[in-house]
Amino acid sequence: MPDPAPERAASLLRQPSFTFYLLARVLGTLAVQMQSVAIGWQVYELTGSLVDLGLIGLAQFAPFFLLILIAGHVADRYDRRLIILLCLATQLLCGALLFALTFSGLREVWPVFAVLVLFGSARAFMMPATQAILINLVPPASFSRAVALSSSTFHVAVIAGPVLGGLLYLAGPKVVYGIVAGLLLVSVALMSLTRTLTRQNGGREPVSWHSLLEGLRFVRSRPVVLGAISLDLFAVLFGGATALLPALARDVLHAGPGALGLLRMAPGVGAALTSAVLAYRPITRRVGLWMFGGVALYGFGTVVLGQSAWLPLSLAALALMGAGDMVSVYVRHMLVQLETPDAIRGRVSAVNSVFIGASNELGEFESGITAGWFGLVPAVLLGGVVTLGVTAAWMRIFPVLRRMDRFPGAVDQTARGK
Repeated sequence: MPDPAPERAASLLRQPSFTFYLLARVLGTLAVQMQSVAIGWQVYELTGSLVDLGLIGLAQFAPFFLLILIAGHVADRYDRRLIILLCLATQLLCGALLFALTFSGLREVWPVFAVLVLFGSARAFMMPATQAILINLVPPASFSRAVALSSSTFHVAVIAGPVLGGLLYLAGPKVVYGIVAGLLLVSVALMSLTRTLTRQNGGREPVSWHSLLEGLRFVRSRPVVLGAISLDLFAVLFGGATALLPALARDVLHAGPGALGLLRMAPGVGAALTSAVLAYRPITRRVGLWMFGGVALYGFGTVVLGQSAWLPLSLAALALMGAGDMVSVYVRHMLVQLETPDAIRGRVSAVNSVFIGASNELGEFESGITAGWFGLVPAVLLGGVVTLGVTAAWMRIFPVLRRMDRFPGAVDQTARGK
């Protein structure tokens, strides 16, 4: 009999709300990726400072860190679809503000950082709702494939966005920001058409320190979940070389914004190819080792990137990093969502988002500071070596994760999917 996997994946796209959600997420991500390329090149062009490249990440992470636990509670109390809609509208406002600032003749970078603080605030509320809503959009038996399909479409935008952003930047940053605002407007319209398949069962638990910290207590009580999300935090925190790509493109590869777009695209290519494989061949056995292997591949790619002065090799290294990160993200997302009751899924997703945000934005800040201290290339190499060291250490600290063979409830899900 033919493999039913393609038919199951296609059946998800026949559900209107799930399709609207995917399209909204793709267009929103496409816009954000284009915006990130423009901001990175614009800031480096204005100041020439590696530290300022790191401050781009810090400006987004600081409000994210302050608001994320509240955002997780909000995702459990209120309609996650509406939260995502409002966050996309706020991102639309950020794109419009960046366009207006650039159009008026931007000479200093602090207004850009101010807009990024607003963007980081919106992202704080959007991430827990986005992570928690997917299981409310599809039947339980389709969840694993929905995760892979969602990741695959997400990385299509991650691939296309940087290239478009880099090419359009040749016409000026205001062109990029104008198109970003337009894409986010369409994304808002699509998200308004989305409806959830199942209702949240989080109720209206009063806001208190006890309820806000419920997600953190849950994560601490589950060594597998704690090990998975903390591995991502500490590995990517020290391997956040993507913040330095504008400097690598200009000062090491001696290229322009078009090459920066290609460099920003390359991790998405590796991740998209990997997620496409996972959509049809999901990981079902030795899930712990797969996760550690993905993080190790990310570290290895970072080391290669630090040694490269040739654009094709740098692109290949970044593609390896994207592939390794995709495997890690897939396993972590499955573990967190399948281990967590829906009533606290938003708050647990918020804790997960703190770790992700710290590893990404705070990692970018760490890379900028390290590059300012030790130099551009040594900072990238050091980050890759430390990532490999963290992977080895976590295999010893969390043996239960290393030995984990199947996802929670895998047998029951297989039975329902037949």
